[in-house]
Amino acid sequence: MTTTISHVTAAAPGSPSAPPTPERLSATGEGLRRALDGPFHDLKQRWRDTVTATDVVRDPAWSMEEAREWALEKMLALVGRGFLTAGFPAAQGGNGTQAESVAQFEMLAMGDLSLTIKSGVQHGLFGGAITNLGTTWHHETFLPGAMQGTLTGCFAMTELGHGSDVQSLETTLTYLPDSDEFEVHSPHPLAHKAYIGNAARDGRWAAVFGQLIADGENQGVHVALVQIRDDDHQPAPGVAIGDQGHKGGLLGVDNGTIGFDHVRIPRRQLLNRYGGINDAGTYDSPIASKNARFFTMLGTLVRGRICVGGGAASGARKALSIATRYALRRTQFRMPGLGPEIRLIDYQTHQRRLLPNIAKAYAYGFAMNDLMEQLQRVTDAHGADPAAARELESRAAGMKATLTRWATDTIQECREACGGAGFLSENGITLVRQDADVFATFEGDNTVLLQLVAKSLLQGYAQTWGDMDLRGTAQATARMVGEAVVEHTTGRALLDRLIASAARRPEAAQLRARGWHVSVFQDRERHILQSLARRMRAASKAPAADAFAATNACQEHMIAVATAHIDRVVLEAFTAAIERVGDPYVRSILIQVCDLYALTVLEENKGWLLEHERIDNTRAKAISQAILDISAALSEQAIALVEGLGVNEEWLNAAILR
Repeated sequence: MTTTISHVTAAAPGSPSAPPTPERLSATGEGLRRALDGPFHDLKQRWRDTVTATDVVRDPAWSMEEAREWALEKMLALVGRGFLTAGFPAAQGGNGTQAESVAQFEMLAMGDLSLTIKSGVQHGLFGGAITNLGTTWHHETFLPGAMQGTLTGCFAMTELGHGSDVQSLETTLTYLPDSDEFEVHSPHPLAHKAYIGNAARDGRWAAVFGQLIADGENQGVHVALVQIRDDDHQPAPGVAIGDQGHKGGLLGVDNGTIGFDHVRIPRRQLLNRYGGINDAGTYDSPIASKNARFFTMLGTLVRGRICVGGGAASGARKALSIATRYALRRTQFRMPGLGPEIRLIDYQTHQRRLLPNIAKAYAYGFAMNDLMEQLQRVTDAHGADPAAARELESRAAGMKATLTRWATDTIQECREACGGAGFLSENGITLVRQDADVFATFEGDNTVLLQLVAKSLLQGYAQTWGDMDLRGTAQATARMVGEAVVEHTTGRALLDRLIASAARRPEAAQLRARGWHVSVFQDRERHILQSLARRMRAASKAPAADAFAATNACQEHMIAVATAHIDRVVLEAFTAAIERVGDPYVRSILIQVCDLYALTVLEENKGWLLEHERIDNTRAKAISQAILDISAALSEQAIALVEGLGVNEEWLNAAILR
């Protein structure tokens, strides 16, 4: 049995936080929450036990300036309480691992996405650039202030003329040997940095990405720390700062533009872990290849991409929690014969719109846990396992694209599921919807990211996908047609056992057999990958003049294989997570939830399965009916399921749930 938490209104900027209200969960909800939190349960529970709605929930009626002021103030307050500093070196006061920093990002996103991105820019991007690309001197000089927020910073990568194509940025970092300085310059307006969080109001420093020019030679993109505001918080000499103003969401984040007019900085402000100017005044790098150096540098920043996917999923969990709780109390129309009014959750169509998305929330949550642990393993290896690092980059790209797309669609579904009430700002969903919108395009456009995943699959994880253009990818693929590489997220023995068990079942019983789900997901990925490889082999033989058109025609196919790959990765992560659950009742519910996830994905790809004769019409209809049946059964556990999603009821702050 659960108790209802009283409605909490977000505190105005400067208001003190009220004492936390203990949350009471059903036993099943508690078990599901522990399972979904996985190895990060204690950390996440500390947030729930000590952070209140006034700490992390913003009033949607506030103006842009009020939202900006609130976001900065609350970020600094959380840092002062020991939050948000995971992932930094212990020597500078860091208090947690890289994986734990992502878990904290997920928790903060359940409160307010503006506050989440404010911290993400300050700690994850600006602080992360210093941590991953800088040396001990940079750490000692800049990290304490970056962590505590006394040295506010930006991550100045994107330019007006170049977004996803980072390698073609036009800002220059030119070494001047006579003064032992770098000159930072924007050669024309399209080279100005754009959409930069913390730039318009709060940032004093920026991690600036630009082409390093030394002795007349371009050494590729590097990063330098540049002071963009002086001690009076005015633009520094030669720095032009613009405010991009009101946006479609994330009003608490002060996005702006930055232009540089021959700004000089000391040589040591270049973040030179992977390359820079030595004391003799010449360029020096431990990585000879410019391409390899570029992708090594970007690879160290993969945590930000992982955070974006997890943050979007947290926003969707919050929307699902509001919409499902509302569906359990809102009634509409009466039973025949003037009987009692019917709850929304009892309608089949309402179950169909909410329960499959709750199943995806669990599936993606388990897959995120795996990804976070994978991040930590790669971090701890300190570059000793390049293949694992490339696999992490690929999976992070695919998960980010998948989760942000799902979150955008699901939040909208939740808004509609609440009817007119869902459109009122006081009920919380519209704020999540507008803030989550941009997650689909920052930290990488989703379409581009899925193509990167496909390139990684095509090359069999044999080399960094970024070293090749489309034609190069096609030529490499020609050597491996039919050798589709499938890396598994869980033990091969478990998957083989499940597949063998499913094969022994009567055909009528296979629909709910996990082994059948796994085998179909694997087969779909393998078939699409092999057919793409054949197309790319043909493209590699095209005349040079036709090469782009031939490979460009494969882009939709590349997205299809990347999607199939991530679907399979997620299912395997969910399958492995169920094996780790000790409580038999909680495990039985998660088995049903996993069934619902797997069958929902199969139904979404029913056209492909029918066209390629993986299922017939009878089984296609049976899949849809099974989704309805499982959704109806799980609707009886709706409260426990949303409790398991992990959002404190107090943080929902929705008037319709009073």
